[in-house]
Amino acid sequence: MQSDLFASENLARPATAPGMSLQNAKSVKYAVNGEMLARQGSMVAFRGDLRFERKGQGIGGMLKRAVTGEGLALMSVRGQGEAWFAHEAGNCFIIDFEPGDAFTINGRNVLCFDPTLSYEIKMVKGAGMTGGGLFNSLFTGTGKLAVVCDGHPIIIPVTPQAPVYVDTDAVVGWSAALDTGLHRSQSVGSMIRGGSGEAVQLKLSGEGFVIVRPSEVTESAAGH
Repeated sequence: MQSDLFASENLARPATAPGMSLQNAKSVKYAVNGEMLARQGSMVAFRGDLRFERKGQGIGGMLKRAVTGEGLALMSVRGQGEAWFAHEAGNCFIIDFEPGDAFTINGRNVLCFDPTLSYEIKMVKGAGMTGGGLFNSLFTGTGKLAVVCDGHPIIIPVTPQAPVYVDTDAVVGWSAALDTGLHRSQSVGSMIRGGSGEAVQLKLSGEGFVIVRPSEVTESAAGH
């Protein structure tokens, strides 16, 4: 059978080393030799002797989304084999953590990660909101984290001289060393997010970077 569908860049090849790698821009391949963790429902294919198990629904097994009360359920994958992960054809990227690195990320942007990484749910300092707080997940340790983003991400440097203000629905993650707070701006309320009510952004200041996506949460995405 002949087709450009079978082009070499589309073929899945045997892994040369354990751990994660990009299969293509929209999916991540993980060569499992022991255990790894992923968002529930993100596995699209696997081969080998692998077992999939839901993580407990306690705090340890959930990654909070932007708003308190919602969570992203995780699963563990154990055994020997290969698994492929993707989420709604979002763009995938791999972040390699070295000792001392710390990254704050929105739970909805987590795809999968090495078990050597630690994560904990943190309320974003200075971001107390009516009806709850702003929660994100702090990743530390050494290993790799695969993130997924709607569209092409925008990486914005943050400096002490130039804080950055981001839409809380569009933010993917930021350097954990940055200071956070809420910024309310009535004046721009008529220009963004439909023009109704008070506009609230997350203010990030200090030295580091922030990642945002060029789209906001839709009603369907928020319910996943």
